[in-house]
Amino acid sequence: MALDSAQLDEITQDRERIKREFLRPEGERPPTRARGNHHTALLSSDVRRTIRFFQDLLEFPLTEIFENRDYPGSDHFFFDIGAGNLLAYFTLPGLDLEEYREVLGSLHHLAISVTKENWDHLRAKLDAARVDYLLESERSIYFRGPDGERFELLADPLGEMYGTKVL
Repeated sequence: MALDSAQLDEITQDRERIKREFLRPEGERPPTRARGNHHTALLSSDVRRTIRFFQDLLEFPLTEIFENRDYPGSDHFFFDIGAGNLLAYFTLPGLDLEEYREVLGSLHHLAISVTKENWDHLRAKLDAARVDYLLESERSIYFRGPDGERFELLADPLGEMYGTKVL
């Protein structure tokens, strides 16, 4: 359903009201209490396929795999995505999981920052592997992971997006 111009105008006006209400100038923001994103955890239907996709295709090294403490018989495994951040996966054998879908509260996409050189290299690897993707710009590419989850490779530095400082 496309929004009409009046709806878009109202959304834009509301965004500006939200910015005035909540967004503080950089020097006036309190420090965060967080140290960083320890890991983002997603679900995998096939450990080997997931490892091949992230370690072999995208060159994000597998760093550990062990049994998930919350679900006996399941796996919890991790990939290094740089800057001390991890991408984690769980398997949940025996559960009847649905196909991936985007719903309120779910993951829309995970954007991973890479250098432009690595972006070009990984795009060529996606091409060679015949992975479908959406080229958003010469700096942004969206694609699906092994279970349908959406990722973005973004050739912008951490803390920047399309020339705008976001951190």
